[in-house]
Amino acid sequence: MNGSSDDTYRVVAGTARAELREKGSRFIAEVFPVETEEEAVAAIEAVRRREHAATHHCTAYRLGPEGELFRVNDDGEPSGTAGLPILRQIDARGLTNTLVVVTRYFGGTKLGRGGLSRAYSEAAARALDQAPVTECIVTVPFRLRFAYADTAPVMRLIERTGARIRATRYDAETELLVEVPRSQAAAFAEAFVEMLAGRGQCTPQEALPRST
Repeated sequence: MNGSSDDTYRVVAGTARAELREKGSRFIAEVFPVETEEEAVAAIEAVRRREHAATHHCTAYRLGPEGELFRVNDDGEPSGTAGLPILRQIDARGLTNTLVVVTRYFGGTKLGRGGLSRAYSEAAARALDQAPVTECIVTVPFRLRFAYADTAPVMRLIERTGARIRATRYDAETELLVEVPRSQAAAFAEAFVEMLAGRGQCTPQEALPRST
């Protein structure tokens, strides 16, 4: 059984770059996969150092399996004309763990608020359209302990729920570390206990993301 839509989220799987010229200004958009604010800040600073002669480095990123954390920065452009248009392009594609930096070299002609918003939005869109995208699945790890005689029913449960075995240890009992799609986690634990009539142990660990 595959994970439901509640288990999955979309991320960029690599970097991408695109350029846009508007009335002499040059907009360079770059996409980065990031998982933490520290990674996002480091990537932004690296662009700033490399493109140190640029006028602005406007940014937006969204992080977390639920997309719960986001930041935007207009970097001196009129408020709301750069960071938010960039973020909207990230959101329009349903992405998280994604950073976009749009570097502007001013060409001498002011674009106005509307022109700026369109330019930053279009530059971000061009780069995002070139970025590879993948899906991740949020899983709940369980540590299982059971007698060797119960191996067959446990393996059938693992297959039925779409779980994956991540580690195995054989001793007096069998011990497995398995990852179960989040939407199946409660049913998995209940089925394990019922199936073995309390003979084994099924201990949930902290939820983790993994790529499909």
